[in-house]
Amino acid sequence: MSRIGKKPIAISEKTAVTLGDGNITVKGVKGSLSSIIHPAIDVKIEDNNIIVSPLVDTKKNRALQGVTRAIINNMVIGTEKGFERSLVINGIGYRAELKGKKIIFNLGYSHPVEFPLPEGITADIDRVNLKLMGIDKQKLGLVAAAIRMLRPPEPYKGKGIKYFEEHIQRKAGKTGTK
Repeated sequence: MSRIGKKPIAISEKTAVTLGDGNITVKGVKGSLSSIIHPAIDVKIEDNNIIVSPLVDTKKNRALQGVTRAIINNMVIGTEKGFERSLVINGIGYRAELKGKKIIFNLGYSHPVEFPLPEGITADIDRVNLKLMGIDKQKLGLVAAAIRMLRPPEPYKGKGIKYFEEHIQRKAGKTGTK
């Protein structure tokens, strides 16, 4: 049973929501986002609230109801306030710098790694602290995951790129036998 899907989404006066045939568009202070609505889901706007409900009550449709509601809620929050994701670069000589729409990473490889930022994502870099900002939560998460995969944190010294809130489980190194 989808409990999240049953909750209405409140719309502020700064946000405009339009429903089309199988499409929803949210325009806010930070920008505009649109998404396709699954044909098995019904979306209505009533009293400055968005209500998501399945057309036929089946297990799959209840799951789609929760996912659709979460996507629309993220669109409303993203266009009002935006999202941000913080990463930390850990390691001697590891750093990043922003040049135009590209991030140049020095991660211990024999060459610097260039990462082009997609449209709608901005970055703020303080050598080893990287903050990504955008209105689309899904795109922001994918970009953060792609940056993390450039040099994932290793368990012995913790070197690499990790999320700010991530905890790396450390392993003990080799012990010498005598």
